[in-house]
Amino acid sequence: QVQLVESGGGLVQAGDSLRLSCAASGRTFSPYDMGWFRQAPGKEREFVAAIRGGGTTSYADFVKGRFTISRDNAKNSAYLQMNSLKPEDTAVYYCATRSFTGPYLDASDYQYWGQGTQVTVSS
Repeated sequence: QVQLVESGGGLVQAGDSLRLSCAASGRTFSPYDMGWFRQAPGKEREFVAAIRGGGTTSYADFVKGRFTISRDNAKNSAYLQMNSLKPEDTAVYYCATRSFTGPYLDASDYQYWGQGTQVTVSS
């Protein structure tokens, strides 16, 4: 079984930065895709960014140029650097992974999830 634990969320002002971390345990980390998703109150969970086992990255249009996803396979961890935060970035942020390949831009593509970390951006 895979366990994911997110950390790094908090309350910040618009324009500030945060760095989210996702620590994985339970299996070998490196070959597998990692994704970050978010869910705001009353909204569906949405894709934010993903990094494939080989290092290829993908981003939602609304975070391009502001967020950067990365991974450190030696530490079994993934990260989401969030700059120029906006109030509309307020949400619970989740990291996710899986043990198979294929499409990776939708929440349904992932099988393991963390508990989430709250990010609140005030105006």
